Formats: sequence, C-alpha cells, structure tokens
Amino acid sequence: MLSLNPYSTQLIEEDDIEAVAQVLRGATLTQGEQTEIFEKELAEYLGVKYVLTFNSATSALYCAYKAYNLADSEVITTPISFVATCNMLLENDAKPIFCDIKSDGNINEEKIASLITPKTKAIVSVDYAGKSVEIEKIKAIAQEHNLIWISDSSHSFGGEYKGEKIGGFADSTIFSFHPLKPLTTGEGGALATNDENIYKRAKLIRSHGVVKKTLWNSEVSESGFNFRMTDIASALGRSQLKKVDSFIARREQIARFYDEIFDNNPHFDTLLIPSYIKSSRHLYPIFLKQKYFCSKEEIFKALQKEGLGVQVHYKPIHLYSLYSPYSPLYMAEAFYKAEISIPCHQKMTQEDAKITAEKIFSVFQSLQICKA
Repeated sequence: MLSLNPYSTQLIEEDDIEAVAQVLRGATLTQGEQTEIFEKELAEYLGVKYVLTFNSATSALYCAYKAYNLADSEVITTPISFVATCNMLLENDAKPIFCDIKSDGNINEEKIASLITPKTKAIVSVDYAGKSVEIEKIKAIAQEHNLIWISDSSHSFGGEYKGEKIGGFADSTIFSFHPLKPLTTGEGGALATNDENIYKRAKLIRSHGVVKKTLWNSEVSESGFNFRMTDIASALGRSQLKKVDSFIARREQIARFYDEIFDNNPHFDTLLIPSYIKSSRHLYPIFLKQKYFCSKEEIFKALQKEGLGVQVHYKPIHLYSLYSPYSPLYMAEAFYKAEISIPCHQKMTQEDAKITAEKIFSVFQSLQICKA
C-alpha cells in the first residue's frame, strides 16, 4: 500500500540535485575531495575533532565496535533500537546485555550499574526518536566504571543537549543519513569522535585496512572492508547539511502542533521533551493507553487506510530469535505494545498536520475497544 503521508521522508530540492549532478559531470565519483570536505564540514557543525563518513550507519557501528576491541566482552545496551545496533556487536564477537528502558524509549541509566560485570567493556546507548539520552548520568557511570561509551545517535543528528550539539559527549557517536532521517545522503552514516587513535583505526577498517606508502606500494596490517561513502553521496550530504537546521525546525513545528492538539486526549500519550534537550524529531511516537493494546493491529490498519504511513519503532531486539533466550524486560515490552509512529517530517505543511490529527482522532472515535 502506498501511503499518502509517510511517517518520515527526505526532502530533495533543486540545489541538492545540482550538487549531485556536478559530481556526476566530474572525473571522480568516489575517493575524491567531496567526501573529505563533507567530513570537515560535519566536524565543524558538530564541534568535534574528527568525523568519518560511511556507506551506512551500520558500517559505522561495526567499525566503532572493532576500533574499541569489543570482542569477547559484554556490552550494555538498549533493546529499543533497529537491530543494527546489536547485530554489529555480534559481528564483533561481543555480547549485548540488554538494559530495560524508561517511558521515553531511552535506556534506563538507573539500571545500568546493576548489569556491570568484570566482562563489561562498554555502554551503547540510543537516542530514541531524536531525543538525547541523559548524557551526564551515562557519562558519569562510564567514567566511574572505566567503560567505553558509544552513542548510537542515528536518530539525533542536529539535536542538542544543554545547548551543545550531540556528537562530542560520548567516546564515539554514530549518525545515520538514511532517507528517513532529517539529513540524507541516500544511504550513509558517520562516526564522530575526539579520539585520534579511534579515528585512525576506524579509517583503516573502513577501507580494507590498507595503508598507502609510496607510488603503488601499500601495507595491510589488519583486515577491513569497503565501507566508504561515495563523492556522489557526499555532495548530496553537503547540500543537505546547509538546510538541516531548517528541516529540524519544520519537524519541531509539526511536533509542537501535535503536542498541543493531542494533550490530555483519552486514547494515547505523547513523548515529552524537556527544555534542555533539542530533539531532531526523527520520529513522532504516540503511546496507546493500555486498554488499546489488544486493538493495536486494528488501529494500525485503520490509520493506513486513512492514508497515514505509520510504523512501529521498535520490536524489542531481545524478542528476536537471534537474541534468545533473554529475560523479560517489562518496560521495553510494554513500550512495544503501545508505540506507533505517525507522520512528522519537513515536507509536511501545517494543514497536513491538522488533517493527520483529524484522521487519527476519527480512527479512535470509531474504534470498538477489544476485550483482552
């Protein structure tokens, strides 16, 4: 089914198309200057020393985990994320240890310490829906227990915590530039860090582990992959970067309209964002009241029928067969039963948001509540 209004989408304009066309007309489509310039512009935007771009955030996660030598260790992470966050831990022979979440979908920092063992080497947090985790609390835990902190901020490029851009708080931070994110390179991702050693090692892993020496001579001291971003994608990213703050501002306008119109409604709750956090608003989730849990499929289908491109973010990772057996996580599983993402993106107008809200209320008003 083609939805009339997706939960998120890219906004590609003529300047983006022209930026890509210029690269296509040139001599170098990859491993040229566009990617190097894009990385420098990203580092300046984020306020960090180093940024590496990749062909996906998944590749960036893999290289970050490998650069920190997480093999044979335990890594405390959240079950509410896309599976790539944990799949790349498995690919690095690290064991994910799932920590339950809070009602906002972010890892419950109060529960992290109880999961730390002598084998724990890192914490991997996720900024759910574009809302930052509680940075000061997680950073303090990592420092107290001498743990690496990697922030999977795939949802939160352009977001802020207490006036500073997300990207330089953790030891390394990962971003996604998938088309559903506020800034897109088609497919793509990035690793941001202030650690020169991690930057250099991740850069090697990103490109076969090859070190160029003189003329045609080179050296390889460890294995790697081709996880590079093309200059075509980088050119699109550079163009999008100039507009990303306006894209996020538009998403924020839509989100605030929803916040107001959905306030204190009897059907569902919304995500509260404290004043010290600027969300990228990658997602606008609604959380069904418990009495609607058993009607979720009916609600989802009815919203789709109304032309709304809704989605659920996410099935908790510990419930997938690849990760079983794991102990139940009450909050994560309740979150899954409650969450539906509704349209919120930079292509929407205020009228689109109004129509979306009206359709959502109409669906709930006509709903026959099931009996569990």
